[in-house]
Amino acid sequence: MKAALIPSPAHQVVSKPLLKWAGGKTQLLGEIIPKIPQNYSRYIEPFFGGGAVFFSLRPEKAIIADNNPELINLYLTVAYDVDGVITQLRHYENTEEFFYAVRAQDWTKLSCTEASARTIFLNKTCYNGLYRVNKSGGFNVPFGGYKNPKITDEVSLYAASALLRKSTIICGDYKTVLQENARPRDFIFLDPPYLPISEYSDFKRYTKEQFYEEDHIELAAEVKRLHELGCHVLLTNSNHPLVNEQYEMFPMEVVQTKRYISCNGKGRIISV
Repeated sequence: MKAALIPSPAHQVVSKPLLKWAGGKTQLLGEIIPKIPQNYSRYIEPFFGGGAVFFSLRPEKAIIADNNPELINLYLTVAYDVDGVITQLRHYENTEEFFYAVRAQDWTKLSCTEASARTIFLNKTCYNGLYRVNKSGGFNVPFGGYKNPKITDEVSLYAASALLRKSTIICGDYKTVLQENARPRDFIFLDPPYLPISEYSDFKRYTKEQFYEEDHIELAAEVKRLHELGCHVLLTNSNHPLVNEQYEMFPMEVVQTKRYISCNGKGRIISV
């Protein structure tokens, strides 16, 4: 990938998430940000998704990771070839025919830049901005039919590129990322797939991978290890009995939020 051009002063703006993400934390930032320690070494987020907390904090030293290779390709390419992504996006059209033609593409057979532009385009023009794949990893959200979606947001892309270039970006399993990278005084934000508490909260709809109860128990064990290591840890999850049981030794707070994807309000819990 070629290096991105340095953005002009007009592009030096507050960064924001590049994608709308099911379960994203934008609406919970008011609850999350005050709970983050004032002083820490590095920011680590291994369930990155849309990265709302990262883009809000704008950390100087960060390790961000996800096990979704399409997502990580997007962030790497925006970091190091943002101009190429913008050039590709300018060719896209907000029509149903064009949308389904792009959706039918296999992103793994595209160049990194083409694949990144495809991810952004589908997210901006699909129904409700939802990222959802089938068991084969194929994007399967229908066309949104919006009149004037902002497909090419150059200001946001340049701001995100400048921030992402300062970060280490990894495609990998959360446990491997944490065990290989976490050190004392690091701040670690964990936003795993939530334990479902109703028929509307089935996280399996949003990814081909599944995160079962035993995975949550393993995650809780990893949080305890990080705590003993001397890391600052903040975790979000659903207000589920298993979550309460696994994190009973830590301070917890229940907050309310709305899920606009399902139009169903529910409680969520933050564990420090």
